[in-house]
Amino acid sequence: MLAGVDEVGRGPLAGPVVTAAVILSPDDPYLGQYRDSKKVAEKKRLKLYHHIRKHAVAYTVTMATVEEIDHLNILHATMLSMRRSVEGLAVRPVRVVVDGNRIPDLTMPAEAIIGGDDLVQEIAAASIIAKVVRDRLMAMLDVRHPGYQFTKHKGYGTKVHMDALREHGPCPAHRRSFAPVTKLL
Repeated sequence: MLAGVDEVGRGPLAGPVVTAAVILSPDDPYLGQYRDSKKVAEKKRLKLYHHIRKHAVAYTVTMATVEEIDHLNILHATMLSMRRSVEGLAVRPVRVVVDGNRIPDLTMPAEAIIGGDDLVQEIAAASIIAKVVRDRLMAMLDVRHPGYQFTKHKGYGTKVHMDALREHGPCPAHRRSFAPVTKLL
């Protein structure tokens, strides 16, 4: 029972950081096909997302809110969300592998693997789940705050986003502790 954990959304100026934890079945016919979500075309990513949700032994998706990010800082908020994901699994993992170089405080053995979303199928699956969920959250924020075009850039500091920030100022979805947003407050 190996759980893979990954996050999406540490770098953007807006929206939550989303994490997922996934335990895959050893007889999953898609084993070997999971990749870092950023390297999978959107159509295939959605297909894999639905497959993982249907066939995984267990999975969870959690987030750290913009308020938690601003209060704790992005690293601590990410670790909090990762811990929530692992603790939320319906099946307790024997071991946890996390993409990156840090691990959250957990009650079971855990290992950080740099580039893990390309090396470990469970982490890649978590990456896919987290990306699809965060992209959907950003689309909802786009409806709530249409002037920022969140669907286009997912909250990252692109030219389009920075121009919108200068024109409209920060909205409630923006991380006030991030320098580009702080400068505009």
